[in-house]
Amino acid sequence: MKKYILPAVMIATLVVSCTKSTTKTEKVENPDGSVVTTTTTVAENGINVDTSKVNKAKEDVQAKVDAAGNKIDDAAQKAKDKIDATADKTKEDLHKAGQDIKAEANKVGKDAKEAAAKGASKVEDAAKKLKEDLNK
Repeated sequence: MKKYILPAVMIATLVVSCTKSTTKTEKVENPDGSVVTTTTTVAENGINVDTSKVNKAKEDVQAKVDAAGNKIDDAAQKAKDKIDATADKTKEDLHKAGQDIKAEANKVGKDAKEAAAKGASKVEDAAKKLKEDLNK
């Protein structure tokens, strides 16, 4: 939509500025010797402009608009690529952190099992010792 505003304004200005009016005065002498003066105003709305210049100007405007659009597209693509790269790196970092947490949790679980096993064996040993003491 924005692409057509400038060319529309240019064409409207061209049409308005190319309106031409001409005043013609005619004097007619009648056979009796009297003179009649007639004034006529003629307005011409035809555009007497070299269309090649108009077309060239239109093409120049279109080329500049296209170039600006391409620059915007390139900048948007670069920003998207940077965002994608950052997202991928963040994903990798989070995955690594998750793996580290999982490994540490497994370690803690093993340590807890070992501690529970040692505690259970000590309780069993103490129970056997108590049983032997009671049997004596």
